Amino acid sequence: MNKKNKTLAILVTLFLSVTFISTTLTFQEASEPWKVPAKFKSMENPTTADDESLKVGKMQYSKNCASCHGKTGLGDGTKARSLDTFPGDFTSDAYLGQTDGEHFYKSKFGRNEMPKFENKISDEDLWYIVNFIHTFKK
Repeated sequence: MNKKNKTLAILVTLFLSVTFISTTLTFQEASEPWKVPAKFKSMENPTTADDESLKVGKMQYSKNCASCHGKTGLGDGTKARSLDTFPGDFTSDAYLGQTDGEHFYKSKFGRNEMPKFENKISDEDLWYIVNFIHTFKK
């Protein structure tokens, strides 16, 4: 094997190794449970799911969430196919078993591919989004 082929073989091996490690780390992060501080788990939603709250929640959801989570919360938005991890199904028992505070925390602070909305959406509007998500049905 000449020097050029050896160099190419080393570069290909290095590339494959980096790709494997990167993919493994992404999978491990995505499969780890999302730890929500107790303060947020027990947090009560300070807003009422009235017509105005649901209207604002729907508008904010459509603008900031639907592209990944889908129009009806099934995780089938237009950007979902390009994500490394499934964005989640808001009609699933796993999602419905979480508290409003957990939903608020995850939306506010994000992780991995889920963006944080801490400085982009007001806390009140995040709570409205939580209210709106409760309207999704199986």
